[in-house]
Amino acid sequence: MLADKDRIFTNIYGWQDAGLTGAKARGDWDGTAAILKRGHDDIIEEVKSSGLRGRGGAGFPTGLKWSFMPKEVGARPHYLVVNADESEPGTCKDRDIIRHEPHKLLEGCVIAGFAMRAHAAYIYIRGEFVNEARKLQSAIEEAYEAGLLGKNAAGSGWDFDIYLHRGAGAYICGEETALLESLEGRKGQPRLKPPFPAGVGLYGCPTTINNVESIAVVPTIMRRGGAWFAGLGKENNTGTKLFCISGHVNNPCNVEEEMGIPLKELIEKHAGGVRGGWDNLLAIIPGGSSTPMMPRDVCDTMTMDFDALRSAGTGLGTAGIIVMDKSTDIVRAISRISYFYKHESCGQCTPCREGTGWMYRMMDRLVRGEAEDYEIDTLYDVTKQVEGHTICALGDAAAWPIQGLIKHFRPEIERRIAMRKSVVNAAQ
Repeated sequence: MLADKDRIFTNIYGWQDAGLTGAKARGDWDGTAAILKRGHDDIIEEVKSSGLRGRGGAGFPTGLKWSFMPKEVGARPHYLVVNADESEPGTCKDRDIIRHEPHKLLEGCVIAGFAMRAHAAYIYIRGEFVNEARKLQSAIEEAYEAGLLGKNAAGSGWDFDIYLHRGAGAYICGEETALLESLEGRKGQPRLKPPFPAGVGLYGCPTTINNVESIAVVPTIMRRGGAWFAGLGKENNTGTKLFCISGHVNNPCNVEEEMGIPLKELIEKHAGGVRGGWDNLLAIIPGGSSTPMMPRDVCDTMTMDFDALRSAGTGLGTAGIIVMDKSTDIVRAISRISYFYKHESCGQCTPCREGTGWMYRMMDRLVRGEAEDYEIDTLYDVTKQVEGHTICALGDAAAWPIQGLIKHFRPEIERRIAMRKSVVNAAQ
C-alpha cells in the first residue's frame, strides 16, 4: 500500500480547507518561482524522468508529449489546455481534485505552461460540474489576488493567465480535438490528425492538452524529484494514481494508490470488499465504461497498471473501477452502456454514427433473448466494423464493452435466447 508520506493528494476527501490558505499549509505554491528558474527544458526532462503517463486514459508519456511543442515561440502563441471534461461513466477523480485540491491544478498549469513556453491555459470543465466550476473559479480569483497568476506569476518573472471554460455536457468533448473545436465555439467534433495539436491546436497555435490529474501531480514531482515518482509503482507504470471504485462494493470511494497494486487488494482494503464477499464477484470493468470487462477468474490476480490490463485484453483507462456482483444482469448492463455511446456519438463518422445504433438495437433484443444464436457473431462483426474505423476513439469505446461481453459471457446470451424460444414454443 502507498505510504502516507508519498501521497500527493492529501485533501482528496475535503477534510481540510480547499482554499489558498489550506493549500499553502499542505505545501502548494511553495517555491514555484524557483521551479520555473530551472528553465523550460529542465522541467520537461524532470517530468520525463518521472515516467508520468497521461492520467486521462491513453497513458501517453506526459514529458514526451510536452517535448513536441516548438522550442521557439514565433508569431503564434503557445497554449496549455486542461481537459476537465470528465464524462467517462464510473470516473470521478478529476471532480474531487477540482473540489478539494484546486490549487494543485492551478500551480501545475503555471509550471506546465512555462515548460511549454505558454502564457495562457484554458481549463475546459464539464458542463454538469456546476459547483466544481464555481470552486475552481474561486480558486483562480484567489490566486490572482495573491499574485500567483497574471503578471509575474508567483514572482517568477513569467506572465501566466488561466481561463475557465464551461462545456455543455457532451461526452465527445473529452476527446482532445473535439474539446478544441468546442473551445473555439464550434460543434464538438474531433479533428483529423495530422496536424497534431502541438503544431496546430487551439486557434491554430501550438497546444498541449492534458488531463486534470496529469497536471495536478506535476508540482509535487518537481519538488520531490522525478526519481522519487519513478520509484513508486512498477517499471513503465510509475507513480501514484487516483482510483475510482464504484458498484457492488461495501464502501465506494476514490483512493490514491501506487500504480500496479493488485485489484483484489485495492477493492478489499479501500472499498470494503465486494458486496457478499469476493466469491460473489461476477465481473469488473477496470477503467471506466469504455474498457472491456474482466470475469472473476481474471480479477483474482490482476494488477492495476497500463501494461497488465492491456495484456488481459482490457485497459486502465481512467481507472474507473465498476464492480458487478452475481446479482447483476450482465447483458442488460452492457446494453445500457451501449445506449450511452449511441447517445453520445457526435455523428461525424459513418461507422460510429450508424454502428452505435445498430449495436444498441441488437443488444436491446439480446437482453430479452429475441434473437438467433448466429446474431451474436453478427453483433461481434459489427463491433469490428466500428472499432478502428473512426477519427476518434468513441467508436472503439462503444465496441469494446460488447466485445468483452461476448468473449466472457456468451453462454449467458445463448441461455436467454434458448429460454425465450422455450417460452414461445410452450405458448404455441
